Amino acid sequence: MEETQPKTGKFALTYGGILGGIGIVFSLMLYSMDMHYQGGMMVLGVSVLLTLAAIVVGLMQFKKANNGYMSFGQGMKVGVGICLIAGIIGLVFNQLMMNVIDPDMMTKAIEFQKGQLLQSSNMTPDQIDAQIEAQQKFMTPSMQIVFGLLYVIISGFILSLVPALILKKTEKS
Repeated sequence: MEETQPKTGKFALTYGGILGGIGIVFSLMLYSMDMHYQGGMMVLGVSVLLTLAAIVVGLMQFKKANNGYMSFGQGMKVGVGICLIAGIIGLVFNQLMMNVIDPDMMTKAIEFQKGQLLQSSNMTPDQIDAQIEAQQKFMTPSMQIVFGLLYVIISGFILSLVPALILKKTEKS
């Protein structure tokens, strides 16, 4: 009887869904503290750690289901797939957040960014307004989705490289 190899998509979907759910909980936690529009290094750091954890667990589970073997390519498929699924869930939730839960979110983010730029740069208020006005062309929902998908694919690729290399184990021919 021939053993069937596990499908990378199944693991990407499962752990991407879990990561997407955790991301929603994290976003709601930030929303409850009125920090959902601020971003920052701490939020980015927590997001990267959560993503890495989901990738590593997903890769380990795939390897376990594949009798202890996983090629680098399979690891990359699972890792990038996890990020893509979680990213799609996050982008849908972000649109829901901006359009239903907190329609003033973009206004708050712009005001927060203006305050940050006034404190930390030598720009005049007119220069800051011009910069923010130029950025607003890229803040449409369709542009956010396009750039968001591009971001999750690239970051998923980068974040999957090291775990896929470390956890890979191929059968000896």
